[in-house]
This record gives sequence, structure tokens and C-alpha cells, in this order.
Amino acid sequence: MDIFEKCRNYTIARMAQAADLYPYFIPIENSEGTEAIIKGRRVLMFGSNNYLGLTMDPRVRQAAVKAINEFGPSCTGSRFANGTLELHLELERRLASFLGKEAALVFSTGYQVNLGTISCLVGRGDIVITDKDDHASIVDGCMLSRGEMRRFNHNDMEHLERVLKGLAPDVNKLLIVDGLFSVGGDLAPLPEIIKLCKDHGVRIMVDDAHGIGVMGNGRGTCAHLGVTDEIDLIMGTFSKSFASLGGFIAGDEDVIHYIQHNARSLMFSAAIPAANAATALAALEIMENEPERVDQLAKIAVRWRLGLKEMGFGIGNSVSPIVPIHIGGLEPALFAWKKTYEAGVYTNCFVPPSVPEGKCLLRSSVIATHTEEQIDRALEIMRDAGRELGLID
Repeated sequence: MDIFEKCRNYTIARMAQAADLYPYFIPIENSEGTEAIIKGRRVLMFGSNNYLGLTMDPRVRQAAVKAINEFGPSCTGSRFANGTLELHLELERRLASFLGKEAALVFSTGYQVNLGTISCLVGRGDIVITDKDDHASIVDGCMLSRGEMRRFNHNDMEHLERVLKGLAPDVNKLLIVDGLFSVGGDLAPLPEIIKLCKDHGVRIMVDDAHGIGVMGNGRGTCAHLGVTDEIDLIMGTFSKSFASLGGFIAGDEDVIHYIQHNARSLMFSAAIPAANAATALAALEIMENEPERVDQLAKIAVRWRLGLKEMGFGIGNSVSPIVPIHIGGLEPALFAWKKTYEAGVYTNCFVPPSVPEGKCLLRSSVIATHTEEQIDRALEIMRDAGRELGLID
């Protein structure tokens, strides 16, 4: 037996590449935020998580340059050892204040936040409850823990109640949900979830990687729904609205202190460089001082959603800048992605296992700096492609 045999038999991606229908790992030669250059051709970017358009903001870029000049390109160590900078601590203080929590802790990536936080809090004999549409990092954090994972149907409160009623009352329990779901663009019904969790003695963690900077005047889904004080832990990332790289967890000081000394993905990973921390700080300051960016993003998102819906595309329950365009089968989704990409609109193609069989889609997302002309052009391309492929009338 050869452990690499499965690698030689893995042909699905190569088949898509051979058919020129491979939508992944596409190298971008240059990016201007709302547009990008790919293979020498300019396309409209509707597949980015750069929701507030801050990757191109000169203040954010200058903060990164200044930090590199002062600290160099690396911290050369973990936060636990020699990798903690005053910039990290300032960022943690500012994030905690921004989100209305006692403390925050910065990790090297958002993915590592969930791996480290969940695996150190959920131990043997504990139970962690998740929505079936939760992000892969949540699932992996649960698998890495020694606890038992229970799942409920997406945003189905009746099913969640049945799950909670079936749990022993004397067992430690943590429920984890996305605030703003990264593919569907819909929100978790946090007020209903909170009520059920209070009835059954369950702590709550919200992964708001996509919601912070987008909802609640930038403070996220919990603030948008007015439930921040009733959520135990709020997770966020810097790779979306913060125009950087890294992630964080915010909550009560004693809980954050425990995570700081027990999360292996924090303790044994190099800290984010000063440039990333400074970039996130600059982005945070813009969010605080320019809430009109969030308002502009919301307006553009409404225009994009309504435009697609009026054409006849299924967009699910999206209420955000993340708008899924439901296609159905694998081949139609690949052809739809290729057609719109070649016509000048970049989206992300989601196929199994990231979505269920027969529910393939194009994940589109808008940016606060998209112009009306760009939205109109993208809608025109989507309409022409949809009609040609028989997806809409």
C-alpha cells in the first residue's frame, strides 16, 4: 500500500483544468480593488472580501509601509515567546473597545482563531453545537477538540431546540454560529438562539469574520441585532474589511486570558508582522470615523441583490454584500462561472463538498467603492450570460 495512491487517483481537478473550466488558484497580476488584471485582461472584481474597499486606501497602505520601516517584515516568533509587539496590544485594546467587550486577543489568521479557541475551550465530555452552514474552520476546531459535536439545520430554531433538549443538563456546552454566513449572505437569528441557549445553559460564540465592518455600523452582526452583551465570544478576521491578515477573539477578560495561555494555534505560530497589525489599526480607525462607508456598502448591496433578483436569479436569503447566485448542477455552475469570467466579471464558483450536491452556486460580493457604472456593467454581463445558458428568461 502507498499513502500517495489517492493523490495519483485524484483526477477531478485535472479534468476541469483539461476542459478549461477550472475556477480556482487563478493568479491575479494586479488589483485595483473593484477591478483586477488577470492574464493581461481587466475584469470587474465581484469575488473579493474587501467589503469596505480599504485595501486600496492610501492611509492603510502608508500605515503598512511605516510599520515595515520601523519593525521590519517579520516578528520572528510567536506571541507566546518573542513575537508580541506593542502594536498587537494596542490593536487588542482598540478591538475590545470597538466591539464592546472586556478584552481581545490577536491570532495569526482567522482560521487559527477558531482552531485554537474551540479546541482549548471544549474538552473531553463537553458538547459543542454548530449550524450545518458554519465555516470550515469552526468544524475543524470542533474536530480538533476532544468534545462531542452536535449540528442543527441551517437557521432552523425548531431543530436547534430539539438538539438542546436532547443534551444532558449537567454537561458543559458551547454553541458556535456564523453571524453573517460567508456563502449565503444571510444572518444567524441571534435573538432566538440566545433565548434557547439561556433556557438550556449554553454559552455562545459568534464567528463574525464577514459581519464586522459590514453590519451594525461596522461593529458586526451582534451589534446590528442589539445582542452584543448577551454573546460570550465574538470572533473576527483581518482578511476581509480590515484589509490585512490575522484574526481575533473578543470576550470577558478571564476567558481571553485562558485562551491566551492554552490555544495551541496562538502559542505555536509566528505572530502577525507589524505591517499587518498597523494595517488593521488604520482600517479600524477608518471604520470608527467614517461610518458612511458601511452605509454606502449597504446601498450598493441592495442594488446588486435587487438587480439579480429582478432578472430571475435565485439569491437565497441574502441581506448583505454577499450574494449567492444559485445555479444547481456542477457543469452548469462551471459553465456559468466561465461565461461570466470571460465576459469580465470575477466571481467564486462553489461546488461540492463546499456546498451540497445539486446546489452549486456563484458567490458574488460587492465592495463599498464599486461605482454605479461597474454595478450596471456587471448586471448586464450576468443577464446576458444567464439568458445564453438558459438560467433565466
